[in-house]
Amino acid sequence: MMLGGINPAVLIASLMVAAVPIILAAIGELVVEKAGVLNLGVEGMMIMGAICGFAAAVATGSPLMGFVGGALGGAALSVIFALLTQFLMANQVATGLALTLFGLGLSSLIGQGYVGIKPPPTARLDLGPLSDIPVLGTILFRHDVMVYVSVAAVAVVWAVLRYTRTGLVLRAVGENHDAAHALGYHVIRIRFLAILFGGAMAGLGGAYLSLIRVPQWTDGITAGAGWIALAIVVFASWKPWRVLLGAYLFGGIAVLQLNLQAAGARIPVEYLSMSPYLITILVLVIMSADKSRAAAAAPAALGKNFHASR
Repeated sequence: MMLGGINPAVLIASLMVAAVPIILAAIGELVVEKAGVLNLGVEGMMIMGAICGFAAAVATGSPLMGFVGGALGGAALSVIFALLTQFLMANQVATGLALTLFGLGLSSLIGQGYVGIKPPPTARLDLGPLSDIPVLGTILFRHDVMVYVSVAAVAVVWAVLRYTRTGLVLRAVGENHDAAHALGYHVIRIRFLAILFGGAMAGLGGAYLSLIRVPQWTDGITAGAGWIALAIVVFASWKPWRVLLGAYLFGGIAVLQLNLQAAGARIPVEYLSMSPYLITILVLVIMSADKSRAAAAAPAALGKNFHASR
């Protein structure tokens, strides 16, 4: 069934693919913020993951090694962020912004030799008869493995935060790091590991962009995806399943505007292109109108540095 030249099943399948980088980066940032750290360097970590993953895939001929390289590239930049903010007590906001600029510049430098090169293709999962089911097969069973990994990552983070001792400790550090320290928990170590996880997830999201979503390297390939991931964590009120919903909302709007352009909609291309970002801003404005609710949802120690000698 076609609606105005747009196939709804294909549209939904496309939005699931478009949302993958946002889901991976946002769920990693959610864990970081649950630990009480505000990392504004997600964009830089994503684009470092994009170029490191692309370079690793081209060098080895393996998409799997590309994703490993992407995760390592994002994690490497997150280590710098963790050292500066957790050990040298640098301001988290300023450090995150600086690392975003650093990541954008360094990725551009590294990527000069990869322009015009195609990465090795990533095969879709062969789910047999399931992929032949009308409508559902198109929507759910014709994707690459990372689409399913992104949903699984949300489920795992939700389960860990809700049902495990690790999640309880992480949330305790994010709510009151002094009390957590008094109970004997290593606040700096916990935050360091959370930052490392967030950087690796952002790197995976970046690698997905350069290896599958847009299988090539171009400067600025993330196009603000890291900032959208940060916004979606707030939109989700720091809840994992809402991150998935927010990412699909953004992905759906992004794919819809591309389909409307292809269908020849009588709307200026510039308006269609800016619509995903504009709607994201509007959603955040509406949600932040209830300031008491937003404040209650945020981790109490978010953005506050910890020093054991205080």
